[in-house]
Amino acid sequence: MEENKPQRTEFSEIGHRAAVARLFEGSGYTNSPEIKVSEGIASHKMMAQGVDFDLVYNPLKHLGYKAVLNVLGEIYAAFHRPRALSVALGVSSHFAFEDIAELWSGVLAAAKEHAVKELHLELFPSINGLQISLFATGTQTRAVAAKLPSPSTKDLICLGGNVGAAYMGQHVLEREKGAFLAAGEENAKQPDLSKYKYLLSQYLCPEIPANVIDRFSKGGFYPTAGVFDCRGLAEAINNLCEKTCLGAKIYLDRIPIASETFDMAAEISIDAVTAAINGGEDYRLLFTLPIEQFEAFHKEIQTFDVIGHLCQSDTGALLVTPDGAEIPLREL
Repeated sequence: MEENKPQRTEFSEIGHRAAVARLFEGSGYTNSPEIKVSEGIASHKMMAQGVDFDLVYNPLKHLGYKAVLNVLGEIYAAFHRPRALSVALGVSSHFAFEDIAELWSGVLAAAKEHAVKELHLELFPSINGLQISLFATGTQTRAVAAKLPSPSTKDLICLGGNVGAAYMGQHVLEREKGAFLAAGEENAKQPDLSKYKYLLSQYLCPEIPANVIDRFSKGGFYPTAGVFDCRGLAEAINNLCEKTCLGAKIYLDRIPIASETFDMAAEISIDAVTAAINGGEDYRLLFTLPIEQFEAFHKEIQTFDVIGHLCQSDTGALLVTPDGAEIPLREL
């Protein structure tokens, strides 16, 4: 029976420096010196076990991939291309080298998919489980920068995908975790989650299109502003208002919500719109464009939905219902 147990290599056996070297073997990357911002922009994110993710239901490879997208989303939202990524992992004694190698495989997959040029990794001991710190930089050509207009009232607010599904996926996983703990490890049965496949994928392994800047530029669309929606649409819209120094109106019947989200909302008796606006974890890009580009944009970029527009700053952030009522968009 002992022979069938998976290999578990303790970090004390190889040391952190040797572990880093092993993780880079065959990756196509070398461990770059500490990454600094010489030009362009930077984004920094922290993720902590028990706060930002639960390893009961977050596979390590998926977590590594998702963590990279969490920091690159800010780069794309600024209409820059990712250039360099630095990852620092705080690793407790509960994790073996093989666990971190699994996490790192997800980081590598995301870095390659998004054409990250430089990659840096550091490992540190941690007494509080797994800690993930990410620092990314992005660049933008002068030609692109010169074409970016300033934001103004009536600019279109365009959202890159439906919202609320990731929040519902997390609800599914939390429910099954509760059932697992209540039954006990010996009596728990593997649940059939096939009907929730889409919701789970949106939470566990979200996607950001790596070609988004190329698609916009090819169509001649240059955002006046952009934000990354990863904590709910309400927060993203309020961030957009702060960034542009303008107000915003979002139309309820224009917000894209997947049918699976509505089905799950009905199943657990909550409002799908609330999940979409305040749920979070959707990993969506949100751009504003001049209203004159509406017809061409609607025809060429069908993966983005126009959900509202900017307006005078004293308006604030509002949700407009189909009957014309205007409700302040507040973050929960």
